[in-house]
Amino acid sequence: MPSIRLLTPRLANQIAAGEVVERPASVVKELVENALDAGARRVDIEVEQGGVKLIRVRDDGMGIDETDLPLALSRHATSKIENLEDLEAVASLGFRGEALASISSVSRLALTSRTERQEAASRVEVEGRDMDASISPAAHPVGTTVEVRDLFFNTPARRKFLRTEKTEFNHVEECIRRQALSRFDTGFTLRHNQRVVQSLRPAENPLDRERRIGSLCGQQFIDNAVVIDAEATGLKLWGWVALPTFSRSQADLQYFFVNGRVIRDRLVAHAVRQAYRDVLYNNRHPAFVLYLEVDPANVDVNVHPTKHEVRFRDGRLVHDFIFRTLHKALADVRPDDHLKGAVAQSHGREAGTATGGFGVQAAMPGVNHQPASEPFADSGGSSPHAGFSGAPRPSQHEWQARDQMAFYQSLNGGGGTGAQPAMADSGDLAVAAPTPPQDSSDEPPLGYAIAQLHGIYILAQSRQGMIVVDMHAAHERITYERMKRALEAQDLKSQPLLVPVSLAVSQKEAALAETHSEELLQLGLRVERIGPETLAVRQVPALLRGADTEQLVRDVLSDLIENGESDRVEAVIHELLGTMACHGSVRANRQLTIPEMNTLLRDMEATERSGQCNHGRPTWTVVTLSELDKLFLRGR
Repeated sequence: MPSIRLLTPRLANQIAAGEVVERPASVVKELVENALDAGARRVDIEVEQGGVKLIRVRDDGMGIDETDLPLALSRHATSKIENLEDLEAVASLGFRGEALASISSVSRLALTSRTERQEAASRVEVEGRDMDASISPAAHPVGTTVEVRDLFFNTPARRKFLRTEKTEFNHVEECIRRQALSRFDTGFTLRHNQRVVQSLRPAENPLDRERRIGSLCGQQFIDNAVVIDAEATGLKLWGWVALPTFSRSQADLQYFFVNGRVIRDRLVAHAVRQAYRDVLYNNRHPAFVLYLEVDPANVDVNVHPTKHEVRFRDGRLVHDFIFRTLHKALADVRPDDHLKGAVAQSHGREAGTATGGFGVQAAMPGVNHQPASEPFADSGGSSPHAGFSGAPRPSQHEWQARDQMAFYQSLNGGGGTGAQPAMADSGDLAVAAPTPPQDSSDEPPLGYAIAQLHGIYILAQSRQGMIVVDMHAAHERITYERMKRALEAQDLKSQPLLVPVSLAVSQKEAALAETHSEELLQLGLRVERIGPETLAVRQVPALLRGADTEQLVRDVLSDLIENGESDRVEAVIHELLGTMACHGSVRANRQLTIPEMNTLLRDMEATERSGQCNHGRPTWTVVTLSELDKLFLRGR
């Protein structure tokens, strides 16, 4: 058996480089993070051939003293932590002290730096088998420049795994995008093959921040974004989340930062998915740029060499805080918020068609989301058509009160959802649908109905322009939210099983079920451990008595193992309610009267998440007057 021996410094660093330096983008990430930790307000990045030939990162930070330059390239040398207490509350992006040493072991690296108290700069280069550092004087302003040439020149096996120049540069560009999103107070410039690709000035105020977000993530994202700003129990969450109707086919527009560090975390991903659960179309992904601020002592960033993962001291608290904040923000968006963005857009923003959130700014900074008013108010017996012609125009609340009774009486027909509504012939529609008065001081957000198109869409007029509503999708969301509120008011009812369901599980799952029996009971599940690897299900939620009990319990246990909690029962119940709401909603080709249409519009304005049905489809769209003018070349 070979004798034990110490690895050479170069080989040890090359092994470490296998963890830290995956591709040119990994080098860029480490160097930019060092610049940010040095207090840089300006970072310039230049790459050639996708970063394989050259990576140059220049900053205006505090610089490195000449006496510290050789040590800066040594493995496990750092100025950012000194003892265990520092490690347990890391506030910097880098701290392990192995990046520069690892990079220099697989490239030709030169570092030039100058501190404010030095008259001249110094340059250090690493050469030779033992990586001896040579220092020479140089000309350089206060700050640091790191040059990395010929990446993986001495490890050809690693180099052959690199992709095309375009692919590698795309990874570099994505890396800079993340860093620029994490530090609004810093300016960034990115050049590739002597061509400027990105030039970002420091963003000091909210408007500049939105401009940077629009530049990096696309203007349509910021135009469809809900502003998040919440704080509780030592946690602060702020940023932007896109409306459900602005979703993606893949998870390529999801950025989450913890204390300025971009991370990928399963707990965070689960909380976001849960918040979007019944408003997102099948197989679509939400878009967001979110920032979580937490006491550094309550988060462990020393989980992975690349520092992409973190571990929270109280994961459940963080999960619930993120979920509840996003859930409330999405629920509070109302058509009025959509239309404010549409008007702002029509006055100077180019962002495409506004479809239930597509191309409209859902919420701008400073917009306060008003809580939903209670729908289905008593009409007081007023005539549904009063006020359309010569009589004084009723207020928004009078519109709602007068129309709701007629609408829901016609839909329910004394209790049945299949009863026919009061049909209106063409003569009735002609009388009932004059143009709404032009005085719109108290006009509701979705305006007033003027017609029905093909028995599917409601056409409404407002001061913003023309609004088109998918009546089935809209009524489906209204019905669904009413059923959820009714269920919450009655609490979750459970039903004992006549014959308990026996499950064969692992010892870990059996122990988990025993430990979390109280939490399972709150979900309506009574699960008992009757053997080392056997569970008995004796009670299930009443609404799920026909569901696959065994699969449901297994899924709940899987969630508990993965996330420490489960919303599986709630998800299944909501899916059932969604199906019931779909079948109980007004169907296509059903003729509605003008009062019935207006009732639907008023209820949409008062209903949470009314911008989309529970399948994620948009429920309405607005075409502004300026967009109509463009279609017909008015004003030219």
